[in-house]
Amino acid sequence: MNFIPSLPTLLAFTAACLLLAATPGPDMTLSISRALRDGKAAGLAVLLGTNLGIMVHTMLVAFGVSALIVASPTAFLILKSGGAAYLAWLAFQAVRKGSKFVAKAETGAKGSVKSAFFNGIWVNLLNPKVIIFFMTFLPQFVTAHDPNVTGKLLFLGGWFMLVSLPVTIAIVLAAHELANWLQANPKILRGMDYTFAGVFSVFAAKILMTQAR
Repeated sequence: MNFIPSLPTLLAFTAACLLLAATPGPDMTLSISRALRDGKAAGLAVLLGTNLGIMVHTMLVAFGVSALIVASPTAFLILKSGGAAYLAWLAFQAVRKGSKFVAKAETGAKGSVKSAFFNGIWVNLLNPKVIIFFMTFLPQFVTAHDPNVTGKLLFLGGWFMLVSLPVTIAIVLAAHELANWLQANPKILRGMDYTFAGVFSVFAAKILMTQAR
C-alpha cells in the first residue's frame, strides 16, 4: 500500500489533525449553532456536509485544481465573495430566527436536517481559506517527486476526516446536552445567538481579507 505515508509522518499528521479539529472555525461554529437551535441531528448533519466539502477539497488538491483557482484572481475573488456573503447570511439568520427548543413535526425535523446538511456543504466549499489551508497543509506530508503523491494526498484527506470526526462529534453532542439548561435560561440563549452571529460576521470579514498569495 504505497499510498500510506511512513509511520512517523502519519503520527505527526494525526497530531496536527487532532489540534486542528478542536480549533474553532466557521464549520464548527455552524455545527454548534445548529445543534443548539435544532438538535443534535442537525448539528451532526452539518458535520456530514462539511466533511463532504473536505472530500471535495482533498480531491482538488490531489489533482491540482485548487492551485488553478488560487492562481486566478477572478476565480478567487468570486469564491471568497460568495463565501463571505454566505457567512453574513448565516449571521443574519442567527439573529432573526434565534435558538428555539420546541418539538417539531417529523417533516419539519427532516427539513431541518436537510437544510443543516447543505449549510455544512456550502459553508465549507465557499471558504477560500479552506482551499489555501489544504493546499499548504496536506502537501507538507508528501514529497513532490513521490510517484504516489496523488494517492497519498487522497489518503491524508480521508485520514484527516477519520481522526477529526470523533472530536467534532463530541463537541456537537456536548452542545446538544446543554439544550435543556439553555431553554430554561432564554437570556443566555439569546446572547449566544448574537455571539454566533458575531463570530460568523468576523469569519466573513476574514475571508474577504484573505489573499491568494
